[in-house]
Amino acid sequence: MYATGFGLPVSQAKALVHYTMGALGDSTFAQMALAYRYWSGATVPSSCPKALDLYMKAAAKVVNSVSLSGGPAIQRVRLLDEAEGAGTGGALDTDLIEYYQLLAEKGDVQAQVGLGQLHFQGGRGVTLDINKALHYFQQAAKAGNAVANAFLGKIYLEGGDGIKPDNETALRYFRKAAELNNPVGQAGLGLMYLQGRVVPKDVSTAFKYFTLAANQGWVEGQLHLGFMYFGGIGVRRDFKQANKYFSLASQSGHVLALYHLGQMHAQGLGVLRSCTSAVEFFKNVCERGKWGERLMLAHSAWRARRALNAFVQYTSMAEAGYEVAQSNAAYLLDSGEVTLFNESERWSRALQLWGRAASQGYSPARVKLGDYHYYGLGTPVDYETSAYHYRIASEQQLNAQATFNLGYMHELGLGLAKDWHLAKRCYDLAISMSPDARLPVALALAKLNVMITLSKFRDSPMAMIFLGGESLLLSNWDLYVMSFLLGALGIVIYFRRPRPDLDD
Repeated sequence: MYATGFGLPVSQAKALVHYTMGALGDSTFAQMALAYRYWSGATVPSSCPKALDLYMKAAAKVVNSVSLSGGPAIQRVRLLDEAEGAGTGGALDTDLIEYYQLLAEKGDVQAQVGLGQLHFQGGRGVTLDINKALHYFQQAAKAGNAVANAFLGKIYLEGGDGIKPDNETALRYFRKAAELNNPVGQAGLGLMYLQGRVVPKDVSTAFKYFTLAANQGWVEGQLHLGFMYFGGIGVRRDFKQANKYFSLASQSGHVLALYHLGQMHAQGLGVLRSCTSAVEFFKNVCERGKWGERLMLAHSAWRARRALNAFVQYTSMAEAGYEVAQSNAAYLLDSGEVTLFNESERWSRALQLWGRAASQGYSPARVKLGDYHYYGLGTPVDYETSAYHYRIASEQQLNAQATFNLGYMHELGLGLAKDWHLAKRCYDLAISMSPDARLPVALALAKLNVMITLSKFRDSPMAMIFLGGESLLLSNWDLYVMSFLLGALGIVIYFRRPRPDLDD
């Protein structure tokens, strides 16, 4: 409350004291919030070792609570992307889920498998429900579907939600799936041979099945090969090979792979010791804990038009270092959906949150920083700082909007040297970065070409006739140019419109 100013005056010093006491008392949220401050240097001197120590403690709790499957999925929906129609991985529409349910009940195997996987992992607006997953997988397995058989093996191997673990049943389903060359079934068989469940313990056979699964890109096959090389189980201990397979598994976001990569970078096992890399891995693990479910609760509140409720939850998660929460809280302030603060404080808070999200690599947040300094939102107008942020987003993150903005600033000489050739280069680069930039770039280039022509015309003897004195053409030339371009665009759209069929 002291950090966010909800109910109490903002006092970062008091917030730091409370976070420190909470971290000493083993509060996971306090450990994450304090670790993020030391990692980012927010209100405290930056200290990677202190951040590492705190993140390791919180990450250990996450790892102790997840299964080999990696735990439930945590959806991270960015409101800015969703508002602009660029969001992916958000909640599925209720109508779409009901449609899949109808298909599944009519015997559509793919719908049965899809719903089974959604309920097995949770997320995208579908609750984690092992019993529903079991129901749909059993239906699909009757049709001989390999994926359904494999996931039935996983359900009976791990049990949960009233389903008792049954190794014999799990083995039967894994074998059916493995016979169909399914990597999930192969990894399941490998685990049973590794642990000697129902079958004799055989590390070599386990290694063979894990390799088959890993070669097909299945995360659990990669993960177990990492474990075997890391611990020297049935193979010669090889940290470089362990790092290779943990890295592959981490690309699917598996918590255990991320945790072991953090350990290896922290201790320098098979890789160069790197506090920064270790912190990033452990931070990633921490943010996949069960408390991450609050992100979807906040998103649900936003969709239900309870913006203030969503803002409070996002702001709380932002304190713990969640980039998506920082950018979403900033978006709610930026869009004016939250009216809790006066205009000046609203912009300054949004600027701070965009800054924290940008420092974690979110490209649109970096563009927002450029916008805020360009227009003077929450900070004085500063074209040079604006250009600095646009340049980072353009050169390091290949952001088309930032590149376009740099072109515009070169065109007018705002914060950058006035250079029409560089402006054209930036406009051309924006198209290569995003096809959506074609129309605005086409208009900008047309305007730029007119400006170049007018510049040449000014240097000619005819300029004195048309542009001398208080000529309206001189003072309003840009309006004339834009009007001409828009008119030309209208003519093109008119002639390219669908023609009525005269035969009708």
